[in-house]
Amino acid sequence: MDKLGYLSRINIMEVLPREALMEVDRIAPMNVVAKGTTIMEPGHRSEVLYLLKEGRVRIYKMNAEGKQFTTALLGPGNIFGEVGQFSTGTQGAYAEAIDDTMLCLMRKPDVERMMQQHPQLALRVVEVLSAQLRQVHELLEHLAMGDVRSRVLYLLLRLAAEFGADSDGPWTLISADLTHQDLAAMIGATRETVSATLAGLAREEIVRTGRKELRINRERAKSELERGV
Repeated sequence: MDKLGYLSRINIMEVLPREALMEVDRIAPMNVVAKGTTIMEPGHRSEVLYLLKEGRVRIYKMNAEGKQFTTALLGPGNIFGEVGQFSTGTQGAYAEAIDDTMLCLMRKPDVERMMQQHPQLALRVVEVLSAQLRQVHELLEHLAMGDVRSRVLYLLLRLAAEFGADSDGPWTLISADLTHQDLAAMIGATRETVSATLAGLAREEIVRTGRKELRINRERAKSELERGV
């Protein structure tokens, strides 16, 4: 395993020279986490910054009735965790691996020292976190203002942008391997409502569904979302 190669492809690490990457290689253990593992939960401050190299992590919160609401779906290159006064917006949230996932872990003293020694790293962290927060705010706006159909369209477009694979003409395959229940948790809806909404979108030829496969016509979806229908 070429750990340096992995580290250099993590978004926040791409600004560091090789010598600094070698230092991170020394201080940041790389762990492989199995699908379904809870990496982080409320009330447990591990003082760790997680660097996501491979796989996907779902950040979600849970209300008193046990209903889950997904606030972010992170792919390779993202970061999460709470280190002292440094927060990635995951306080009070759960983090769950939804694939077999590869993570690098940086402890609080190492994070602080690396940022002091390499100011460009601190700036890069701010850029990545700002992008993540913008996505969360956009999602919350759509949740507050849109009906279920609009929320589903917005979520699928987000997933296509983040996890879109091969394209077949206007169709983009969303390589996220998510169930209808997963999608429902991300937009605060029921599985039955999401299934019915996807069936309707399929009849309109905006999405195509198959066994463990979901494709979206991004241009038509964007047009429908802009029209607010």
